[in-house]
Amino acid sequence: MVVGDASLDIDLLVIGAGPGGYVAAIRAAQLGQNVLVVDKQYVGGVCLNVGCIPSKALISASHQYESISHASEFGITASDVKVEWSKVQEFKNGVVKKLTGGVASLLKANKIQYFAGEVMFISENEARVFNEQEAPRYRFKNCIIATGSRPIELKAFPYGGRIVSSTEALSLPEIPKSLVVIGGGYIGIELGQMYSKFGTQVTIIEGSDTILPGFDSDMSSLVAKKLKGAKAEIVTGAQAKSAEQTDKDVTVTYTVGGEDKQVTADYLLVTVGRRPNTDGELGLDLINLKMSDRGLIEVDDQCRTSIPHIYAIGDIIPGPALAHKAMYEGRVAAEAIAGQPSKIDYKCIPLVVFSDPECSSVGYSEKEAKEKGYNVKVGKFPFNINGRALSLGVNEGFVKIIADADNGIVLGAQIAGIEASNMIAELGLAIEMGATLEDIALTIHAHPTLGEIVLDAVEVALGHPIHAIAKK
Repeated sequence: MVVGDASLDIDLLVIGAGPGGYVAAIRAAQLGQNVLVVDKQYVGGVCLNVGCIPSKALISASHQYESISHASEFGITASDVKVEWSKVQEFKNGVVKKLTGGVASLLKANKIQYFAGEVMFISENEARVFNEQEAPRYRFKNCIIATGSRPIELKAFPYGGRIVSSTEALSLPEIPKSLVVIGGGYIGIELGQMYSKFGTQVTIIEGSDTILPGFDSDMSSLVAKKLKGAKAEIVTGAQAKSAEQTDKDVTVTYTVGGEDKQVTADYLLVTVGRRPNTDGELGLDLINLKMSDRGLIEVDDQCRTSIPHIYAIGDIIPGPALAHKAMYEGRVAAEAIAGQPSKIDYKCIPLVVFSDPECSSVGYSEKEAKEKGYNVKVGKFPFNINGRALSLGVNEGFVKIIADADNGIVLGAQIAGIEASNMIAELGLAIEMGATLEDIALTIHAHPTLGEIVLDAVEVALGHPIHAIAKK
């Protein structure tokens, strides 16, 4: 790196080394671009460091603990089962270190420059990158902004002490005896249920009528039932008002049914959404980049902003804040810069919650398909008569297929149950390829597997189920 006012030339500046940024950088390098990636925090972004990956490591550990503690149904007796929280944290940190190190190696292998620091636009074609040691200036042909998002902080519940965001919740010094979660969306449910499995008394306060409001009620109700079975309390239709904390606990005041109530716990976890990182010293206002009132950058179908050679991807543009969406957009943006005709098409973005049971969906729900004017055909099949599910000792859940009754083309799917996060990929591919119910029915599914439930649901939709009695 060079310090001073002379600008260095670069083909592509990528701001942010999260899932969207590093994928965009690698794809651009593959296409012959000279790439510089800048991130002020860490390689891998929020997802790999304080989001998707560490949370799933902790969730997996909680499943292991629960399985061992309830192994008697398999004829296995385990006594004196204990959790060594420090070692659970070591496991989590080891997973993070391995993956972030892998991304750093990929950047190096693709001859991508990496700068640990911040970026400030000087003009539409120049930017200063800086940290405490140096501040070189770069002139770029193209730029991809992938700065991600951060947890929304509410004025009534400022982060600090016993009030934590999802970031701090991943590294608490101990397993709390009690925890209040404000927000029953996917982050609140994943982390709340994880701690519940470790024995924490969890109270979830949600403003909507149900937890996981973005999912069908027949899916969220399964998760709610499992939480309540673990003695977690779910308060819906509630509004959190204030919190008072000491050095030992925090008391939350909330309103439900017109009545004020209070609950005291070791910690308060606030998960009410995420805010795009488009403010601060980046200087987007200096280059007059067009943005919405919510701070989201407006883009076209190639992720191009109002400034043609500047692109934006991930949580800072419209759409769900999902790592796999950002990665997809990163490929599109890199290929568009290389002159390829790649365009974004969001009909197959899978949504996944790593709850218990897991919930996933792709394409249209039954309601959405009907609202779009389709003549809908539905096939639904439960987990509880599938051989593989029963052999695993799990029976909650179902697969639901939505198709166009006129031609059989698959329009959407929802899965609730063990491994739903993995099973949804088959149905995403079916939708992407324009497959019909008959195409899936003609695909031989291995036995005994959970994937057979997809086949069974399809056969229900076609009217000739093998493992269920056909409705007449």
